Amino acid sequence: MTAALGPDGRRRCGWGNSADIYVAYHDEEWGVPLRGERELYERLTLEAFQSGLSWLTILRKREAFRTAFARFDPKAVAEFDDADVARLMADASIVRNRAKIDAAVNNARAIADLDVPLDELLWSFAPDPAGRPRPRTLADVPAVTPESKAMAKELKRRGFAFVGPTTAYALMQATGMVDDHLADCWRAS
Repeated sequence: MTAALGPDGRRRCGWGNSADIYVAYHDEEWGVPLRGERELYERLTLEAFQSGLSWLTILRKREAFRTAFARFDPKAVAEFDDADVARLMADASIVRNRAKIDAAVNNARAIADLDVPLDELLWSFAPDPAGRPRPRTLADVPAVTPESKAMAKELKRRGFAFVGPTTAYALMQATGMVDDHLADCWRAS
């Protein structure tokens, strides 16, 4: 599938026209370079929660996640204890998955243990954009790449959880480490 014409007359990656919240996410965030510890921790956490679910579900619950996880301040989340985990498990406004909640707390603690800034670590896996042809169809967009495999392996080595190669690649797309907007999408640079 190539980019589809949206109701506003713009051609977007097909998924980017399916709901208003997707249009905004596609147009304003996906594939846009993102930096900052809190911002990258948020995306890492949300990508892990998305695993096995629709991204639309996560986007609709995003503000609730921000509230539940202390605006994604990793220093604050690293201090969460069993009572906080119980609170999160009882919070119907977020995805209540114990393994994912535990991973979010664990990953905040792993960030505290890093010997390099989270930005530097994650962005060190970004491939050279000159070496990547822009995808022409959704079938040309990979789910996993050598870079995402390497990122996942390094994050696991450093104590992170729920960060397999597919989640790592989704994180790379979401934060602009790779730009997989289709060639005929208006966002293609």
